[in-house]
Amino acid sequence: MTDQQAIELIEKEFKKKTFGVTEQYLEIHSPIYTDNILKVDRVDRDSKNEMIIVYLPVLDERFYFAVYINTKTNEITGIGTEAYHRVYFRATSETLTVDDIKAMTHLTPTEFWDKGDLRSNGKSNHSFNGFKILPNPEPDEFEDKLKKLLDFLEQDKEGIRQIAEKAEASILVTMDIHNANGMIGGHNIDTDDIRRMNDLKLSINFDLYVGGKSFKE
Repeated sequence: MTDQQAIELIEKEFKKKTFGVTEQYLEIHSPIYTDNILKVDRVDRDSKNEMIIVYLPVLDERFYFAVYINTKTNEITGIGTEAYHRVYFRATSETLTVDDIKAMTHLTPTEFWDKGDLRSNGKSNHSFNGFKILPNPEPDEFEDKLKKLLDFLEQDKEGIRQIAEKAEASILVTMDIHNANGMIGGHNIDTDDIRRMNDLKLSINFDLYVGGKSFKE
């Protein structure tokens, strides 16, 4: 199934609303169209079980519509929302400079800043030096994002361990979740990923934000 075929299948479902949940979602939120074409942020083909996930941005929200398609039968099997996940490594220090932290690893940071630099929101200044690695910003499930981050960090295990010993370093997870029915669900960290984080001397911390409209009763 091509991306275009997947989009056409979703557009057909959004018009006919054969799934009850489709109508529930479209009553409260809208996908984004550009020149009357449904906007898609990612078609996830990582699954090995003949399933793809199509992520569509939601108007005025950070989370996504997620449409699950069986590529063998060319049928939609489910529709839901997926949180906007940011899963990244961050190291901070009030004494070590950014150059000090960079010197400990050959991995390239996604973002870095010095103490006193203006924050991205433009409203305040950083009170510490910082170094951040976010290798996969695209829409994805939390579990996949964590594994991909660990894959990236393990390219320089010794460097990451050294940073963890000398700076405040951890994996940070920020989620913007749709509050459809008041039940935001949970996420799993398997024993292998726990072992991998421990091997890198890293903890993991979560910030959860809930937004969007609830289903109509």
